[in-house]
Amino acid sequence: MTKQTFIKGALILLTAGIINRILAFVPRIALPRIIGPEGVGIYQLVYPFLIVMLTVITGGIPLAVAKWIAEAESKGDPMRVKHIFRTAMGLTVGIAAVMTAILLLFTPWIIEHLMTEKRVYQTFLVMSPLLLIIGVSSVYRGYFQGKHNMIPTALSQTIETIFRIIFALLCAQWMLPFGLAWAAAGAMMGVVVGEIAGFAVLLWQYVKERRRQSNSLASMLDKAAIGPNEQSDDREPVMRKLINLSLPVTASRMIGSLSYLLESILTARALAVAGIATGIATAQYGALQGMIIPILLLPTALTYSLAVSLVPSLSEAAAKGDRVTIHKRLHQSMRLALVTGAPFIVVMTLFAEPICRILYNHVEIAPMLKWMAPIGLFIYLQAPLQAALQALDKPGTALMNTFIGAAVKLILIVKLASDPSLGIYGALIAINVNIVLVTLLHWISIVRFVGFRMQMLDFVKVGAAMVIMGAASLWVMNRQALPALWQNTITACLAGVIVYLILMVYMRIIDRYDIARIPIIGRWFR
Repeated sequence: MTKQTFIKGALILLTAGIINRILAFVPRIALPRIIGPEGVGIYQLVYPFLIVMLTVITGGIPLAVAKWIAEAESKGDPMRVKHIFRTAMGLTVGIAAVMTAILLLFTPWIIEHLMTEKRVYQTFLVMSPLLLIIGVSSVYRGYFQGKHNMIPTALSQTIETIFRIIFALLCAQWMLPFGLAWAAAGAMMGVVVGEIAGFAVLLWQYVKERRRQSNSLASMLDKAAIGPNEQSDDREPVMRKLINLSLPVTASRMIGSLSYLLESILTARALAVAGIATGIATAQYGALQGMIIPILLLPTALTYSLAVSLVPSLSEAAAKGDRVTIHKRLHQSMRLALVTGAPFIVVMTLFAEPICRILYNHVEIAPMLKWMAPIGLFIYLQAPLQAALQALDKPGTALMNTFIGAAVKLILIVKLASDPSLGIYGALIAINVNIVLVTLLHWISIVRFVGFRMQMLDFVKVGAAMVIMGAASLWVMNRQALPALWQNTITACLAGVIVYLILMVYMRIIDRYDIARIPIIGRWFR
């Protein structure tokens, strides 16, 4: 099996992530045109419940699997790898079965007592198979990531995205004549089909690897056929350690998931207090969560890939007491997140109105994007910081930081979103405060634990490049040299990005060795 370096693994996931983000915008653009912001709102209201359920099932298990398998691999212990995988899979399937039963049993009560929007019932039912499918897939992803092989994860994500796009739009269109409730459920059906396709890819990759290992390591696998007594003696500590490793991470992510769930519930109720009708409130929430935030999260294709690759890499370095490698990996991930996210912030801030008009034909939601765009930098830096805390065995710190941010956010939502003069922008302000606060707390924690210092000169250089890039983009946009809005917008963005990249190279923030690591085009710079 191919074992990739930290940067190579991150770039493989980044390449897949960029492709997936671009592809994912097809339904983001088309779905509001099919079912409207109100239909998107119905669809989005279900997601917080799904995230909470999935957090219980998968919260810390995949990360624990990746971390522990990376440690076992570094010690050359394939038998331990096998036990970790099998135990994690059994635990995940059991939890997923229980949570699916709970979801189906309590769906009527949830809709009756917690939701202000009653049309989510069909979408709730359609999403129930996702709990088992995503749970099992996450263990496979953790297994491959622990072995530093990011290709199966990247490939499965791309296949899942393609199938989800096709079937979400088709099913939504087919079910629209039955009403918005069924159209939203049709969109969720596409998600189910996509996850099944992604799981099939992971299973295929796993079978291929097992066959390859069987051919090359037959004698070692013969030794794996240990007797029942020895096997049962080894399973118990594996299960216990797996739970101990995953519980703190699950608790930390559960705070974030419950925060997301309570955010959706409290936002809807606060908007009702502000005198906004249910249908309008659903449409506003759908615009924020289903249209604006996805634009803001585009660069997280990179931060996700960095976070996934960072965990096994830092775990190995921490196990060896290699402080130099820890600092090197942290610096690499933070610099990449900063440099990659900065031009997106410029584009979203300057061109919020044309972006919303081109993508959604709803220019009235552009102020939301303008309000959130500057906060994007904190989002892009947060994922590597949180992954570093977990890899360095500090999940409790990440848990406390997330809890503080969530508490502040929910208090502000109740206070601000219920103000008629703010409405949905009150919720938006609360989300922004949460993002900034959690990122700063993570940063302070990393500095305290490992003495890591980001070079502030890098921030100054990137900030100067952002200003110059913005000026260049506006100059091109204001010339209106092309006949269509989308043509002028794309040209202005490309011009700004070219200027930005030239400045990054000139100021030595990136060099040809960084570019050489990029798949396909990198060979021209070696």
